[in-house]
Amino acid sequence: MIRRSLMGLAAAAVALPGLAFAQQAAPAPAWAQGRPAEMANSPLAPHPPRLTNTPPERIPTAALRVPEGFQVELWAHGLPGARVMVRGPDGTIFVGTRAIGRVYAVRDNGNARTVTTLMQGLTQPSGLAVRDGALYIAAMNRVLRIDNIEQNLQNPQPVELTEAFGQAPEPHHGWKHIAFGPDGRLYIPRGVPCNICEFDGEKFALIESWNPDGSDRRIEARGVRNSVGFDFHPRTGQLWFSNHGRDWAGHNNPSDTLHVNLRSGEHHGFPWCAGGFQDPAASEPTRLCNEFPPPARVLGPHVAPVGTHFYTGTQFPEQYRNALFVAFQGSWNREPLSGFEVVVVREAEGGRLVQEPFMTGFRDDAAQKFNGRPSGLLTMPDGSLLVSDTDNGAIYRVTYRR
Repeated sequence: MIRRSLMGLAAAAVALPGLAFAQQAAPAPAWAQGRPAEMANSPLAPHPPRLTNTPPERIPTAALRVPEGFQVELWAHGLPGARVMVRGPDGTIFVGTRAIGRVYAVRDNGNARTVTTLMQGLTQPSGLAVRDGALYIAAMNRVLRIDNIEQNLQNPQPVELTEAFGQAPEPHHGWKHIAFGPDGRLYIPRGVPCNICEFDGEKFALIESWNPDGSDRRIEARGVRNSVGFDFHPRTGQLWFSNHGRDWAGHNNPSDTLHVNLRSGEHHGFPWCAGGFQDPAASEPTRLCNEFPPPARVLGPHVAPVGTHFYTGTQFPEQYRNALFVAFQGSWNREPLSGFEVVVVREAEGGRLVQEPFMTGFRDDAAQKFNGRPSGLLTMPDGSLLVSDTDNGAIYRVTYRR
């Protein structure tokens, strides 16, 4: 399906009487796969995660900007690696992470938030979902369920569901975002195990759904390189998901994208097409971009959309009702930087989708630096919006004052 880049093997042989030794060079890291030879010395590389607590005074709340009428406050801190957020029926906010391997529980007494570590030592437990009082955790290589979670915060007893859900062990793009759909099924993506390569299309570059017990696997979307953010439209129930384009194809190609899945099993273009970019690395037989449904929105090159969340509250003004908020964690494979913000995608006149900045101030364009990476989004019962910041281990609360 894909032309593999042949990597040269550096061998050193030492001749001894009757014996020869050959040593193979260490393979390139996974993130460098597909890097062209002319960029071998490029300084571009993923940003190392910050895995220590950031004191509140160093969290850049005052630098953040939102539209007129909105306010931002620091709601919780001390959650290194904070990523996806889900809410239990009794109000506990559960927070998943990647590199640090923790799942946090945040309790709100009305004046302050208490953060505890619910579980640790997991492998990239970024996927969380709540159903019938149970917390589902999708780590890179495991699926767990903790029943009656809010009655067992001090002594969680996970039920192992890994075998039932049959998750692939490959680490590259193996981290998860999960959610229950309006059909009661648990949706789980499987990213492609590479930057761009040959892969089994029945196993990777998919979004699948399952019964809550891991039975009745169904492929909902194909040709999805790496989706770590999706939600279901509050009115139609349709699956909307963001998708990461590949690296090392240029500073402006391909763009990350937003899609709506109109039918089960629909193919969205990877590896041949991403946001109108016809990938030259795709081998014969070539499939053209016009063979696939176009994305609902082209989000921008290398912006890294993570949190993808429909606002379901009523506190925000009318134009934000049922609008889709997307958290851009921000680029590493691009000069200049892109992303590092929260945008809103909403319907304008004529049904067209418009994309507008909503929460900015994380990116310093002049210095080409960033001071935070928004990741997760969650509508609260009072209509406020929580935004997690994986770099600062923080959660911000956005409110609107009428």
